[in-house]
Amino acid sequence: MYNFASGPLVWIAFIVFVGGMVYQFVTLLRSAKKDKVIYPYMSAKYGLRSLLHWLIPFATTNMRLRYETTIVTFAFHLCLILVPIFLTAHVAMVSFGWGAKWGTLSDGAADWLTILVVLAAVFFLVRRWMLPEVRFVTNPSDYLLLAIAAAPFITGFMAHKQWFDYETMVVIHMISGAVMLMAIPFTRLSHMLFFPFTRAYMGSEFGAVRHVKDW
Repeated sequence: MYNFASGPLVWIAFIVFVGGMVYQFVTLLRSAKKDKVIYPYMSAKYGLRSLLHWLIPFATTNMRLRYETTIVTFAFHLCLILVPIFLTAHVAMVSFGWGAKWGTLSDGAADWLTILVVLAAVFFLVRRWMLPEVRFVTNPSDYLLLAIAAAPFITGFMAHKQWFDYETMVVIHMISGAVMLMAIPFTRLSHMLFFPFTRAYMGSEFGAVRHVKDW
């Protein structure tokens, strides 16, 4: 199982991830072409202005209204990217397989960033329970996606600390990471691809057509 999870499953996950993202991107472009207003409304100036503005913490009115959610959301997404890319074990595996290498996080920093991801996941879970406006639009798939996103970090932390059986936890960690990677193109996690385009369109429509800001 370890050999499968560390070999073929990794390739399957990356192929599904890359293929799925390409498929979603092509579908997005085709759908936008069918809509007669999207391409004509797109503006590099207003699109980039909106995109950059929404990437700055507390730059929008909505972010300032929910400061705690803003802090947790930015921390969650930042750690979600930094830990898998700069974790020493991950870089070592890439270096062993393909010869590429880059800087890594210290074990202590990786531990704390992983803990932040888990705490953020708990925050989002409690938020869905406590806020009526969020609970109203929540369905079972939202809980599943949260579990899919958090599982690689929880199992990776447990494996690193050698809680329970080490080899079993490593296998579960690799499987959960592969599941998350394959789920990205076909679930709401695909917002990592769609966000720049939807934000750019919103900024273009508000700025170039309505002549107002979208934040």
